[in-house]
Amino acid sequence: MKKILFVTSEAHPLIKTGGLADVCGSLPKALAELGQDIRIILPNYSAIKREADVYYKSTLRSNDIDVNLLETRLPGTKVIVWLVDYQPFYGFPGNPYVDTAGQPWVNNAERFALFCRVATEVAMNRAYLDWQPDIVHGNDWQSGLVPALLSLEANRPATVFTIHNMAYQGVFPKSVNINLDLPEPFWTVDGIEFHGMLSFLKSGLAYSDRITTVSPTYAQEIQTSAFGCGLEGLLQRRRDVLTGILNGIDTEHWDPETDPNIPAPFNETKLHRKWLNKAALQEHFALPVEKKTPVFALISRLVAQKGIDLLLDCLHEILELPLQFVLLGDGDKDFEQQLTTAAKRHPEKMAVKIGFNEALSHLIEAGSDVFLMPSRFEPCGLNQIYSQRYGTLPIVRNTGGLADTVADTLPQSMADLTATGFVFDDANPDTLMEAIKRALVVYSQPKHWRQLQINGMGKEYSWSDSAAQYLQLYEQI
Repeated sequence: MKKILFVTSEAHPLIKTGGLADVCGSLPKALAELGQDIRIILPNYSAIKREADVYYKSTLRSNDIDVNLLETRLPGTKVIVWLVDYQPFYGFPGNPYVDTAGQPWVNNAERFALFCRVATEVAMNRAYLDWQPDIVHGNDWQSGLVPALLSLEANRPATVFTIHNMAYQGVFPKSVNINLDLPEPFWTVDGIEFHGMLSFLKSGLAYSDRITTVSPTYAQEIQTSAFGCGLEGLLQRRRDVLTGILNGIDTEHWDPETDPNIPAPFNETKLHRKWLNKAALQEHFALPVEKKTPVFALISRLVAQKGIDLLLDCLHEILELPLQFVLLGDGDKDFEQQLTTAAKRHPEKMAVKIGFNEALSHLIEAGSDVFLMPSRFEPCGLNQIYSQRYGTLPIVRNTGGLADTVADTLPQSMADLTATGFVFDDANPDTLMEAIKRALVVYSQPKHWRQLQINGMGKEYSWSDSAAQYLQLYEQI
């Protein structure tokens, strides 16, 4: 049995802004089910949904700041969660990273540096918890200083650092380095310095014992200039310790047969009931309730990475096709405005909900026929997996985890029953439109469409296999 400290800035269902939370809520649970002693540590945001009791555990001092550690459980599990409680940094409402205008909180460097320092104290059993891990597993830039700080310690735990998205790097001005009082040896081209700036992500990549990312294809892509975001050289040098492990999903939370968020549970033998969810979805968005009209859907952060500009460039042409389109998400204000304007112009064809709603996202997955993910890059992606599980065929770009999880519908893949969606290569509106039109052709052939749904619903995407791969990695170090 390994003792694992899992360091993350969010974990579903406690706090969620995106896919990071889904992974960091599911992987620890799966590792616990494999008999591991795993504890999660994250900041005590005021927005955390506290279902279980919360207890005071200890107070420690870090850089002249007194920080409390609180303890709770990951809802629905026995996994212990430690909350780093310092109200001036974490005790305000809203998003953990950005303000209501979508701008990063001005003290993010100080907030997450403190989080990393406290996680380091816990890792070295200096937080009065009488527990020391064998492995410290960090996730994304918010935990990136932990491997560096632990590198200074004798008899330290081994470190693993997972990249969920290279595009978010936690880069700050050099002056922040002085404010954070980080050791001078860190400030080198081989350490935390990145083009004269401080990079939390680079710190994690440079100092951790092992690096993982969330799909095998993305592990290769980030070693290239197209996807490495300026850190491809470092990743090439460290490729011997870099592994791509495909994310799983929480198959209890995302199960069309038992999902409490949808009006008509179904499975691959009761696919006819999916129509009832489609009708409910159309009613929810005030679209005409039409059984034969395919509903295309998109749930996403509205940012360039997700290919929203590609969608907008061909949206007029899409809406001329015999389909309906629903969208749930938020992000770039210009994207939000263009999409809501288009929906007002085409109320019989398109509906948009700005924001995020967990229950509605389940209804969209269950009720739509086709799910769009035209991402410019996608480390793993989860919605294309949810879609397949709910008999909704994904249209995806051939990149990252999308390439690893969706099999294109071609004569051979249809014949051998492996096809599960539609894949296009180039990030441009023409190739996206071609994939949409291909999907409509197959949709007009109900027998073939049903087989693709069955193919996707039968795929195995639980965390058990992925967790076993992480455990194997832990054993190696």
